[in-house]
Amino acid sequence: MKKFLNTVFLFLAATYAIPSYSSAATATIEVIQSSDAYHAGETYPVIFRVRIIDGWFIHGNEKGSEEIIPTVLTFMDQPLLKIKDIRFPDTLEKKFDYLTEPIDIFSGEILIKANLVVDKGTPSGAQGIKGSFSYQACSINACRAPENIPVEWTASIVSNDRTTREINKDLFLATGKEKDGVRKDTNRFDPDKGLIWTLALIFLGGLALNLSPCIYPIIPITVSYFCGKTGRMKGDILVHCIMYLIGLSVTNSIMGVASALSGNMLGSVLQHPAALIIIALIMTLLGLSFFDLWEIRVPSSLNRVASKNFNGYFGTFFMGLTLGIIAAPCIGPFVLGLLAYVGQKGDPVFGFFCFFILSMGMGLPVCLLALFSGAMKRLPLSGGWMLWIRRVMGWVLIGMAIYILSPLISGRVPRAAVFLAAAAAAGIHLGWLEKAGQESVRFVCIKRSAGVLLILLGAGCFYSAISFNGGVRWTPYAEGLLIKAKQEGKPVVLDFYADWCLPCKVMDKTVLRDEEVVSLSEKFIMMRLDLTTKQPAQERILETYHVIGVPTIIFLDKDGNEEDGLRIESRVGRDEFLSAMEQALQPGP
Repeated sequence: MKKFLNTVFLFLAATYAIPSYSSAATATIEVIQSSDAYHAGETYPVIFRVRIIDGWFIHGNEKGSEEIIPTVLTFMDQPLLKIKDIRFPDTLEKKFDYLTEPIDIFSGEILIKANLVVDKGTPSGAQGIKGSFSYQACSINACRAPENIPVEWTASIVSNDRTTREINKDLFLATGKEKDGVRKDTNRFDPDKGLIWTLALIFLGGLALNLSPCIYPIIPITVSYFCGKTGRMKGDILVHCIMYLIGLSVTNSIMGVASALSGNMLGSVLQHPAALIIIALIMTLLGLSFFDLWEIRVPSSLNRVASKNFNGYFGTFFMGLTLGIIAAPCIGPFVLGLLAYVGQKGDPVFGFFCFFILSMGMGLPVCLLALFSGAMKRLPLSGGWMLWIRRVMGWVLIGMAIYILSPLISGRVPRAAVFLAAAAAAGIHLGWLEKAGQESVRFVCIKRSAGVLLILLGAGCFYSAISFNGGVRWTPYAEGLLIKAKQEGKPVVLDFYADWCLPCKVMDKTVLRDEEVVSLSEKFIMMRLDLTTKQPAQERILETYHVIGVPTIIFLDKDGNEEDGLRIESRVGRDEFLSAMEQALQPGP
């Protein structure tokens, strides 16, 4: 489930730019045009030259693990001028001693190629083009916050009878001879990076949707339609099944591609807590609709269109095409949640595959029952159990909302406590309070078992959190605590950390769990400012302590002053960290 939800919370993000910790950006981007002016109705190559300062690199343009923030170049949707076919160069593979696998990076200078498409109706004159270049820069042992650079320039449009002149010809000729990397389409879907499990979960979700009250009752009607149209000839049934799946896939896949394209325009980085809250609220409202607190209604005009009957293979195709409309009250919240997930990915290929796999999960049971029509007699009758399945889907969406909000909950134990509360509430509701399916003793046993399993799952996660050797116990940054420490004459270790900082996470799992380090930390007030999401007064705090990147660890004496020479600004080992702690504890002159 974590893989499925992994980046849902990134949706709606791209317009929020996170400032760098230093006044100078780690990378610069320059627009290189191929012509001094442009004719309407033509397409021209353009190059974006990115220079990365020495000693730093930026991540590749493909999404990898959740810690990797990819490099993204996006442009606003404009009716007259469009930037299309953005092509990144090949990345370099770099192996770090603290990582098990190499990661893809860019360093030095890179050239990103694209095409400028000028619409036929573009009037003569200066036309502005606006976009953004977002990335995260790291060195061998430290990372800076994600940065976002505006990309703006003016294209001069002239009438077609006016002569234009090619410029920067040598550079375009040189780059034209280079072969584009086959993996470098922005955010291209890569099934080898763990996403195969996401697709498997989506397929299972599609299967589960067949148990909803909107789809399950029409399964026998659909199967009977297949068999009635074909005279029960297996070959013809197979063709009808294929047409049904194609129709179902067309509707869903179009939604997936459209959502991915809209997500790509919005951007790829979410750090503002307000956006997380908004998305979680939407998911909660969708989940509550499965508890019949309100109903998602399809416009009657769409229902009339979906209810039309056609003969032959087209009729089967049309049935699959309109299933999503007929079943929208039941499957709508789940589909909207998946649309949000696909939208943040910004990858049309991935969006297509997600909804294609969902369609296969929804349509395959019907097709199998049609091919083996005798099996349909074994299907259980419609009843209260379907309403119970509907409640399960509602809790799944509420669980997604909690996961989205989890970055805003400070501490492993508090997060586990929230999950325990949600799991216990779901278990009690589904196992005992929900009356649907009470007429079947067997189903009541299933409900009780599911409720117990949910409660045990929540309890297991909570026990794991409280028994987990989390190493150093950090207190969230608070200026009042700093004042208190000064009044009590206690030294302070102030750690600047972020989940997107790989060196930080490595130190968290190694150095900061060392027994001697943990023991010595009890003599300090261990305070951490988590920069994973933007914190109140973050910019002022970073400026006060002159923090450029993370990890940064500062030692403050009993008077609240920084200990000279002990600041740590990169990944260090156990011995170096222990040495800094011991020096900070030594009495001053």
